[in-house]
Amino acid sequence: MRILVIGAGAVGGYFGGRLANAGRDVTFLVRAARKTHLQQRGLEVIDPYGDFTVQPKLLTAEELKENPNAFDLVLLSTKAYSLDAAMDDFAPAVGSETVVLPLLNGMQHLDTLDARFGQERVVGGSVQIIGDVDAEGRVHSLGKLHDLNYGERDKSVTPRIKAIDATLKGCGFEANLKPDILAMMWQKWTLLAAMGAITCLLRGSIGEVVAAPGGLETARAIAAECVAIATANGYPPEEAFHAVMIKRLTEAGSSLTASMYRDLQKGAPVEADHILGDWLARGQKRGVDAPLVRAGFAQLAIYSAALKI
Repeated sequence: MRILVIGAGAVGGYFGGRLANAGRDVTFLVRAARKTHLQQRGLEVIDPYGDFTVQPKLLTAEELKENPNAFDLVLLSTKAYSLDAAMDDFAPAVGSETVVLPLLNGMQHLDTLDARFGQERVVGGSVQIIGDVDAEGRVHSLGKLHDLNYGERDKSVTPRIKAIDATLKGCGFEANLKPDILAMMWQKWTLLAAMGAITCLLRGSIGEVVAAPGGLETARAIAAECVAIATANGYPPEEAFHAVMIKRLTEAGSSLTASMYRDLQKGAPVEADHILGDWLARGQKRGVDAPLVRAGFAQLAIYSAALKI
């Protein structure tokens, strides 16, 4: 199976790097500057399970456009705000049998990809990893979680999803074919929306929030708003997941932050519309009000508007 990984950042760099290191046929679609860097240094991955460096196959969008080449699987791990540009970049790699496996947060990207490439080409996907890229371009996995989950959105087990499953297994990370991938994506979104609203609205890690006067109560209230929105949309968190979620969002001394908060701290763009804006819209459609989450989204909208000035 020929795999095209879109980008070589924290998510694409980690899982694509692991796949390449395991001998899978992987090509990275990257910007020209990133291509030059990777050609010089290789793709360096710093991982609790063992560091490694690979010399991957590389393409730029310009090269792909000049020589269209259909791949079997497109592993899409771009940020939501870059999705439109990414689709233009990898479109020449999508043929009649290509499967697009998006690893973005939230759900809005599925509609966008369906409209561009057809629903029949897009499966569901979700990752569980805390990753980052340092100033030297090295990909860091910052914890023990390194799960890649996928499945057909209609819950069927097709020959193509079996082939994807066989290709992704045995590559140094947890590869999981899920019977209900949409439910898993909703669960992750519930956690990310709550964590994003808590850490971005209150401007601190979970431990710092919990230590502040009223912080614990605010964190619990934000989590409750998010659970209410998920439940109203037909995806209530499973009991075990809910217990773990509340523990993670209220743990004293925790250094946990949302990736949006880390991006905010760097002065980088954030996925506010995709993670919180769409979340609020789906809640409003179902008659669920979420004033604290809305305040968090307003905070990020002000920040995003200032970046564009």
